[in-house]
Amino acid sequence: QVQLVESGGGLVQAGGSQRLSCAASGMTFSISAVAWYRQAPGMRRELVAVLSNSGVLNYAESVKGRATISRDNAKNTVLLQMNSLKPEDTAVYYCSAGRYHDYGGYSPDYWGQGTQVTVSS
Repeated sequence: QVQLVESGGGLVQAGGSQRLSCAASGMTFSISAVAWYRQAPGMRRELVAVLSNSGVLNYAESVKGRATISRDNAKNTVLLQMNSLKPEDTAVYYCSAGRYHDYGGYSPDYWGQGTQVTVSS
């Protein structure tokens, strides 16, 4: 059974940083693409960052230059480092594992339960 468990959310002041972590189990982590999504209240879930198993990176325009996704295949973990946080970054952040496509798209297969990040102004 595949499990993705996020941690590291919380309350942070605008301008601060937050590091989210996701631990994966029950899957061959190294061959999967991984991604972080977020969903703010009343909004659709949006893709924040993707990292393919070969190291290809994609970021949403809204977080470019402020977010870094990374993975540790030995520990089956994926991280999201967010800097210069803004109140509009407030959302539930979800870890995902799935497939990265040659055309640059990503298809999620598995989801974590989410972790809340709240940025105060």
